[in-house]
Amino acid sequence: MNPRTPPTLRLLGALATAALLGTAAQAEEITLKVHHFLPAGAPIQAKVLEPWCAKIAKESGDQIKCKIFPSMQLGGTAPQLYDQVKDGIVDVIWTIPGYTPGRFLVTEIFELPFMMTTPEATSRALWEFQTRYNAAEYREVKPLAFHMNGPGNFYTRSKPIQSLADFKGLKMRGATRQTTKMLAALGATPVGMPLPAVTEALSKGVIDGALTPYEVVQATKMHELTKFTTESDPKSNAVYAQVFVLAMNKARYESLPADLKKVIDANSGAAFSAWVGKMIHEADVPGRKLVQQAGNPIYTLSASELQTWKKATDRLDDELVTEIGKRGLDGAALLQSAKELIEKAQGQ
Repeated sequence: MNPRTPPTLRLLGALATAALLGTAAQAEEITLKVHHFLPAGAPIQAKVLEPWCAKIAKESGDQIKCKIFPSMQLGGTAPQLYDQVKDGIVDVIWTIPGYTPGRFLVTEIFELPFMMTTPEATSRALWEFQTRYNAAEYREVKPLAFHMNGPGNFYTRSKPIQSLADFKGLKMRGATRQTTKMLAALGATPVGMPLPAVTEALSKGVIDGALTPYEVVQATKMHELTKFTTESDPKSNAVYAQVFVLAMNKARYESLPADLKKVIDANSGAAFSAWVGKMIHEADVPGRKLVQQAGNPIYTLSASELQTWKKATDRLDDELVTEIGKRGLDGAALLQSAKELIEKAQGQ
């Protein structure tokens, strides 16, 4: 502006420029729709998604914000979440890949019985494995984290599970293909269903028990709907655990300017995956307390009993290796790589 321009006009020009800059800044703000299947009070939202959203907002100068939609508020079912983010219906999802059986076959290696050491170490190993050996299964999205939950437990209505013989005649819910196969190998009648369906299935007697970690006890009312809980020896590898993925729509990520991509990249990956596993495992503590407060006895499987269970389920490793081989991949090598990465991460 010409220095001879009257002060009033100069002020008006400055205000107009500021307004234009403000409009441009507002235009650059991005709100990510984050969709998941658990209630808003669940640990995944309170301990992971909300802190993650706050962190990316801060590091982006509030250019990236989130709006979290729990309990499938944007429609669909939990097994449809992956396709929702793939197709751009939502921007970010958190879900269990195993809700679509066989689709993420190589990922199932980490859901085999007795694979997981601790959620933190195994989550780190899982990210390393997926990026090195299994990126193809998630090529349609932008993975932000892969993680495990805490060690899974067995909750039953009519009798406690203390040995293999106790599974006979029980209809037990499993979340993924590998957990239902494991239940069959242990002698139960497996019933596959996503977590949101478990509460009603238990209350109506459709199932006699369910497999979940302590973390979701409150969300599922497991402490109210079952009477007995069985957990494994904490010194042993977990009888079972599940793989979870936090993923972003690929086109949405690619549309970000370079500086905002860096913010997303800085808040995803191996260290972030390990942190998520740690947070979710910590959420097992209040869940276990709820079971105790309900007066439900908790049985702990001994190392010797777990060895019997391991022998009963060992064939699942071979079966998955064979299935992976039918897709032209070296299943045995992939399984060995997963075990080595878990061992390495456990030592870090």
